[in-house]
Amino acid sequence: MIADAGRRPTQPLRGVRVLDFSHVIAGPFATFYLAQMGAEVTKVEKPGGGDVMRRTPSGARAFAAFNAGKHMREIDAASEAGRAEVLALARDADVMVDNYRPGVLERLGLGYKDVKAVNAGIVYCAISGYGYSDPTRTPYGAYDHVIQALTGMTMLAGTEGDPPVKTGFPVVDAAAGIIGTLAIVTALRERDRTGEGCFLDVSMWASALQLMYPFACETLASDQEIPRIGNKGFSGSPAADTFLCHDGWLAIGANTPAHVARLMQVLGVPPEEDAALLEPAADGGPAFARARDPQSFRELLVKRMAQQSAVDLEQRLNACGVPAARVRTLREFTREAIDTGLLAPIALGEEDARAITPGLGWRVLDGV
Repeated sequence: MIADAGRRPTQPLRGVRVLDFSHVIAGPFATFYLAQMGAEVTKVEKPGGGDVMRRTPSGARAFAAFNAGKHMREIDAASEAGRAEVLALARDADVMVDNYRPGVLERLGLGYKDVKAVNAGIVYCAISGYGYSDPTRTPYGAYDHVIQALTGMTMLAGTEGDPPVKTGFPVVDAAAGIIGTLAIVTALRERDRTGEGCFLDVSMWASALQLMYPFACETLASDQEIPRIGNKGFSGSPAADTFLCHDGWLAIGANTPAHVARLMQVLGVPPEEDAALLEPAADGGPAFARARDPQSFRELLVKRMAQQSAVDLEQRLNACGVPAARVRTLREFTREAIDTGLLAPIALGEEDARAITPGLGWRVLDGV
């Protein structure tokens, strides 16, 4: 079942006016969130072309997915009349989002200082690849896969000895948009308290570190490289991994000794063999499971899993409290989630350019 745009979250940003100079994914995703939360977003596009997302293979659908709910204005900001029109809009705006390469709007007389001169309370959010902390990098352009490479993300995916492995979707672009939204909402709340606007510097590299937060923290504290662990879980438990069954792959999150004991029971491994394989917790308290011989333990699991059905094991393990999921494609998951009621997609945009979206990632419930 596809719901219409009326099934949006509550509209806490009603009355907030946003002037949107963004394109492609990161900036438009930030202002999409604002629009879906009730803000009045005016997206400014260059005459004769506009946002490149209009010309992607999925065309109008892709554009609608990131820009539904916004008011579109074609303005030639490089002309005197266009600059005056933009400043008039900025004078009445609460937020301005600049997702162009740093310096582009400044050269047009529409940078933060120019806008602040006509609207001292403006929340000006600049979303860029490298941000403004290092002037030598600030002018650089950036794309998602470039920032994944820069920040070490491609050297966390895969296993030791593999070439760099990019995450298979524009994860940093999306994260920068979400971080931008969070920064803007925070700045608006602060402006409610103080009456003062601000300049927000949101970068793709910093957003990438947020996505890698526990690893980034560990690297900063230890000054050591993080080993590449392939499809293993973050806990490091030998039973938190992805295994091949006779009908597909299964990811298992058996993180604690109790999880492992239940997993072994489902797999038919005798309790004494299970106990002999695991290290006891150092102080007897809660801990992630550790194997005495990780390689032997994994070989045991690989052998047992190969005889099992991923479909069957997913059900049996979850029923006894061990997180598990059969590996699916995105299409498989979304179709299944719609059929079971887990996902209620929302249609946005006009009939000839409808984007079917998964919503904003949360729901507001009256009670559960």
